[in-house]
Amino acid sequence: MNRLATESSPYLRQHSDQPVDWYPWGEEAFTMAARLNRPVFISIGYSSCHWCHVMAHESFADPATADFLNTHFVSVKVDREEHPDVDALYMEAAMALTGTGGWPLSVFTIPDGRPFFAGTYFPKEAKYGNPSFLDVLRTIVDAWKEQEADLLDGAEQLTAALIQRMSTLSDNTILSDFVEDEGFGILMQARAELSHAYDPTYGGFGSAPKFPRPSLVELALYLGRLGDQEAFTLASTTLDGMASGGIYDHLGGGFARYSTDRIWLVPHFEKMLYDQAGLIRVYLHGWMLSGRAEWLQVVGETIGDGLSRLRHPSGGV
Repeated sequence: MNRLATESSPYLRQHSDQPVDWYPWGEEAFTMAARLNRPVFISIGYSSCHWCHVMAHESFADPATADFLNTHFVSVKVDREEHPDVDALYMEAAMALTGTGGWPLSVFTIPDGRPFFAGTYFPKEAKYGNPSFLDVLRTIVDAWKEQEADLLDGAEQLTAALIQRMSTLSDNTILSDFVEDEGFGILMQARAELSHAYDPTYGGFGSAPKFPRPSLVELALYLGRLGDQEAFTLASTTLDGMASGGIYDHLGGGFARYSTDRIWLVPHFEKMLYDQAGLIRVYLHGWMLSGRAEWLQVVGETIGDGLSRLRHPSGGV
């Protein structure tokens, strides 16, 4: 048993019998990393994540991999449903570094938690165009020994960029009053970010795997309401693409977690309540702005699916 055995999160307890010397998220892990001068490996996932379980079985349950982690890293396991703020921060780091994201989210940081490298699932053996997890670990250990100053500098620069990016794209910014000149400048920066990441052919942002990212669609709708027709087209193309694609459950309503391809066709077959909440809101706002009846239909079907299939036996949704 490791330190996760006494945690309240069922996801963390699933990893409590692994040979990895896991720490839960908290100051203890980073204090130990600073004392030992080791990089931190942060693995973020959740209970229903398929590839999280695959990586756990392939790598975290493997004695040789665990021994390497225990010798050279301080390892932290995070339940993204318990710490969505931590997940959001490091997911932005992964998106900034690689252009894509997903779970399990694998992040490497300096001892104070600032990231310098991130990825998602790494296989035990090199395949799918990805290096093996052990190869990744060995490369980072070599870099830490030989180029520690460069990694520290890179972590500082990335963190500064993340602070700017998250302040630009956060929901609080979306709902701010942009009357003042400074606020308008931030809004224009966000507008440029949207255009850069937008897929004009199929809607959405980035390539495969493609996530709905409703907060970004909300921003586009907000800009559309201010008279930016191009931003409204961005939002409507994305809403239409998701609603007509396989990521949407055309029989029961509701959305899968993400699409495994660029065109919204092949879903990752799981539904999460927080995704439904964000998407219900953005489709409702899209209908309010445009009067598109099909978007209101998506709202009703998604609410119905949540109430019928995602309701807790005690009554909560």
